[in-house]
Amino acid sequence: MSTGILLLNFGEPATPEREAVVSYLERIFFNNREIEGDTTEAEARERSRELAERRAGPLIEEYEEIGGSPLNEQARGQAQALEERLRERGHDVETYLGMQFTEPFIDEALEAAIADGHDEIIGLPIYPLSGPSTTVDALEELRAAADEREFDALQEISGWHRHPDYPRLRVDNIEAFADERDVDLTDPDTALVFSAHGTPQHYLAEGSRYDIYVTEYVETVAGLLGIDEYELGYQNHENRGIPWTEPEVEDVIERVDAERVVVEPISFMHEQSETLSELDVELREEAEAAGLEFYRVPIPHDDERFVGVLEDLVEPFIADFDPAVYQFRQCQCRDEPGTMCLNAPLE
Repeated sequence: MSTGILLLNFGEPATPEREAVVSYLERIFFNNREIEGDTTEAEARERSRELAERRAGPLIEEYEEIGGSPLNEQARGQAQALEERLRERGHDVETYLGMQFTEPFIDEALEAAIADGHDEIIGLPIYPLSGPSTTVDALEELRAAADEREFDALQEISGWHRHPDYPRLRVDNIEAFADERDVDLTDPDTALVFSAHGTPQHYLAEGSRYDIYVTEYVETVAGLLGIDEYELGYQNHENRGIPWTEPEVEDVIERVDAERVVVEPISFMHEQSETLSELDVELREEAEAAGLEFYRVPIPHDDERFVGVLEDLVEPFIADFDPAVYQFRQCQCRDEPGTMCLNAPLE
């Protein structure tokens, strides 16, 4: 039996062409249309296009400043490494990238995997923390595409930040960066700030556990670092005048009482505009304007241990043993049969 593994991700335009950026933003806004209340599909599409046109200019400037997004390239490297590792273990697998908002889209990746003759398919979102518009929406899109093609042999893997190797590799990455920059994380004049991707409060009110996962994960990493005092802020995209997660990371920086700040972007497993522009440029400017030395921890996207985490996540479903052995349980964020995760609490 052969298996196609679809690594699901957000996607970003690799170059700053306007139409590519507008189309990318339009898909994002349309995907989150429910937060503006009841509306027709035509009205939602018109509103999404309007918001995309408004937001495109600043985002194009960001992409020009960082030389385009490296997200897709780094994602391809992860997919290739995972395929090689699994084949070395004797598994007949092939990996595919499926992006929510840029090519190759999720339905295109599924179509390719089916056309290549795979008997079963595994969908694995590469989001460290399970969010409603990322992990859950990506899996729902994959399931809808599979249903449309009447393909039943689909396994969905949801949240996985509780994999024991994942926080450890992030901790080691933080410590290595601090040592390289000669920064003492335990110095009272050093503030450690965890920066998480924000989400509209609407999703939390609807039952999303994203903020719980963020808090839990941050506590885990801080504990492994042996640090009691730290800050958590959210990177919000306030395009619609709706409430988002709090506090915003910019507000956190303003109140830091230290000489320097070390920022760890916990929501990301790739470098992208949110790290290379929002943090490295915009947040740095605010920190330095406040008299702070600014350090941003790089994303360990090519850490071999991360590939090992992905390997562990898919192996029970490839090797056909009970996923509960690896602590998988029925997902609560996407409470559909066959969606498994490491985050669901024990009953």
